[in-house]
Amino acid sequence: MSKKNHRHSALTLAIAQVLVFAPSAYAQSREQSLQEVVITGNKEIDSQVRLSKAGGFIEVPLLETPASVAVFTQAQIQDLRIRQTSDAMKFDASVNDAYNAVGYAEQFSIRGFALDNASSYRKDGFAIPGDASIPLENKERIEVLKGIAGFQAGFATPGGILNYLTKRPSAAPVRSATLEVSERGTTYGSIDLGGRSDDTRFGYRINAAGERMRSYIKGADGERQFVSAAFDWHISPQALLQLDLDYQHKSQLSAPGFQLFNGTDLPSGIKADMMLNDQPWAKPVDTRNSNLGLRFEYQINSDWTASIAANKHEFKRDDYTAFPSGCGILVAGYCANGDYYVFDYQSVNESKSLLATQAQLNGKFSTGGVRHEFATGVSSSQRRDYFGDYVYEKVGTSNIFHPVVIPQSNGTTRSVALRRTDKEWSAFAQDIISLSNTVKLHLGLRHQHISRADYDNSHLLPNAALVIKPAGNWSIYTAYSQGLENGGIASKNTSNENVMLSPAKSRQLEIGTKAELSRDLSVSAAIFRINKPLEYINANNLYVSNGDAIHTGLELSAQGKLSPQLSMGASITAIDARQKNTGDPLLEDKRVTNVPNLKSTVYLDYALQQVKGLHLNTSWQHAASKAFSPDNKISVPGYDVLNFGARYTVPVAGVVTTIRLNVDNALDKFYWRDVTQSSGGYLFPGAPRTYKLSAQFDY
Repeated sequence: MSKKNHRHSALTLAIAQVLVFAPSAYAQSREQSLQEVVITGNKEIDSQVRLSKAGGFIEVPLLETPASVAVFTQAQIQDLRIRQTSDAMKFDASVNDAYNAVGYAEQFSIRGFALDNASSYRKDGFAIPGDASIPLENKERIEVLKGIAGFQAGFATPGGILNYLTKRPSAAPVRSATLEVSERGTTYGSIDLGGRSDDTRFGYRINAAGERMRSYIKGADGERQFVSAAFDWHISPQALLQLDLDYQHKSQLSAPGFQLFNGTDLPSGIKADMMLNDQPWAKPVDTRNSNLGLRFEYQINSDWTASIAANKHEFKRDDYTAFPSGCGILVAGYCANGDYYVFDYQSVNESKSLLATQAQLNGKFSTGGVRHEFATGVSSSQRRDYFGDYVYEKVGTSNIFHPVVIPQSNGTTRSVALRRTDKEWSAFAQDIISLSNTVKLHLGLRHQHISRADYDNSHLLPNAALVIKPAGNWSIYTAYSQGLENGGIASKNTSNENVMLSPAKSRQLEIGTKAELSRDLSVSAAIFRINKPLEYINANNLYVSNGDAIHTGLELSAQGKLSPQLSMGASITAIDARQKNTGDPLLEDKRVTNVPNLKSTVYLDYALQQVKGLHLNTSWQHAASKAFSPDNKISVPGYDVLNFGARYTVPVAGVVTTIRLNVDNALDKFYWRDVTQSSGGYLFPGAPRTYKLSAQFDY
């Protein structure tokens, strides 16, 4: 037996032991609480979801948060069979893929702006590199803050941020195991264990997972292992110490996208399972990432709380690809017959280290009869990137439809060295002022300083919003914010390859409304306009910042229960994303690439009264056409994807057992899910019809 199979067998055996040898008395107690488990699994809006820090440094009810925020709970992650962030983002119409290649880092855009791998992905509020798939086994929920997040996060692209909240020890014991099979033989297993000491002062949460990946793309195979632990120690009634740590190893052959035929035509005759990284010498992209978080919180009195936290993230990657690019005189495009050049790409021993700290004071007070909710603090971070001069050598020509074996180059990555160091510090303050029982003024200001080899400067990032609650279950808000993002890096084959542009400021105006139509049903709407400096490759093959990207849009969403049996989630986003003030008639007023002007998704879950514990569900995703080229001469058609699923919860020998079956892309439609200009311009097909079968056991 290979080491790879041995690891997965060991995990499966461990899970089986948990299932077989769990204490019978505890299983009996969980059997008695079966009804509670079922209800919790289906509830879309609960007390935790109603509160969020996504809008700033003060925990505010989502109904009163002056920003558009989407939340994916642990129950939704389980019921929607969300194994990675890509699965979740399908259910938010404001989010799109952005060079999201199978087997590589998951990358997204929000409101039409690609997220920054260095700053837009957050774990418990701290930035973590988005250069590898972020594990979800130890995440309680995912928060999507849409729009400019300069006040909340400092550096972040204007689309927003993804914040992953870590699972903490729960009051009730947790004993859960999941097994799943999908795609072409993908197997997955995980365990979730948690509890507290008899005196409740100590708590723990342990998660572990193993996965053998057999992607729908033939050959994009790999493996993944993950383990995490979180601990709470209530030192005293006022003092709480929290620790969390995790480690993930993932190794998977990456699947490159397709380029245009002749540089002008969409590829034809393509199948979603085609693999271009198919040379015998091709190796998996191997990533290892670890995270260590520490937080101490002290309750000074009933109104004031102080906290200090730190987070250390380490990322390492060996990156290999038999990369397809160009043909003949085409730098970015395949020949009409499907020929393409093959490049041997190697970048070994890349690493990134990020250490961040934050100290914060939260409190409540009144001045002249006006009530304030206040937060202030300081934060710092230091990022260090190590890598060598990568190999990128043309080794021959292959064909999409008739692959050719080509010898590998003799190149090797040169010595790894420290190539980038970013040092940041910031001071922030937030004040929520209750002007009356129905009107609140939100004020926030962040002083952000960054220092690196070629840049040393400070910026002020304001945030202001007015929230009016005409009724207890309804709010209206208007908000203005400014953001700051790192300049983009010129891609390969440009005249200024690897050059980073200067940081740029962006501005946003948003007006929205939110309502809770019932305890279990919420709706929201938002109109926004974002203006940021436009970055693109000009006629001289230089990556430049010139002109503006102006995105104006409307977001509508609804989530919750329409009846005791029927739950739903709906999201609709319309965006007019334009390139302005470029001085280039080929680009002026053209649509921004890879942004559909309309996208929607609807999810329905129905509980059958005739069979207790049985739920049927379906979801539908629609996206309009997207521009592929900056001059809009080439676009890809829109698409519709229909999915079906079912789950059945039943006690089996005292164990709460949930069986789930999902059929994604049930009609087996071919569509281009991601069309990006990154790395010369690539198109990625969506997955074909895919089956997933899982069993979850809760004791």
